[in-house]
Amino acid sequence: MEKIVEALRENGMEAFVVESGAEAKKKVLEMIPAGAEVMCMSSVTLDTIGLSELDTVKKQLMAMDRATQDREMRKLGSAPNWTVGSVQAITEDGQVVIASNSGSQLPAYAYGAGRVIWVVGQQKIVKNLDEAFKRIYEYVLPLESERVKIAYGMDKSNVSKLLVINKEIVPGRTTVILVKEKLGF
Repeated sequence: MEKIVEALRENGMEAFVVESGAEAKKKVLEMIPAGAEVMCMSSVTLDTIGLSELDTVKKQLMAMDRATQDREMRKLGSAPNWTVGSVQAITEDGQVVIASNSGSQLPAYAYGAGRVIWVVGQQKIVKNLDEAFKRIYEYVLPLESERVKIAYGMDKSNVSKLLVINKEIVPGRTTVILVKEKLGF
């Protein structure tokens, strides 16, 4: 894990290693100021460690009308002050890979959010991008397809959009919390 931490730091991201999901939750809560605007992206990892309730943006979005406020909703979801989520893979060289069906979390991760925090279980560390893509298509996608059947009544999920973060150029913007246990897919 220390090699991954160093690679992430070389790529402009802050990185920490914690022992458990409980420690990761504590670390996230310490980082975010009280009363901050926070959007928690859909994440089995966040659900597992109990961080989804931290979300203030989704509460605002739920009160809005998609038919008349679609643009405002997309803007709010794309550029929250803080966003918290997870990723599908991190390479040994510190590249972060996020797969998405809708792409809704990608604008915030790539640019829109003021601060990004990813909580990542150790099983998501892979050797390189080839292994990251293999992990996404062969392991994550089938599990996510099962999850969306239950959660949304969809037939399956898709890897419609992929984001690879090679480097963060804004100092202090992105933090990765690596957890020494299996969390999420």
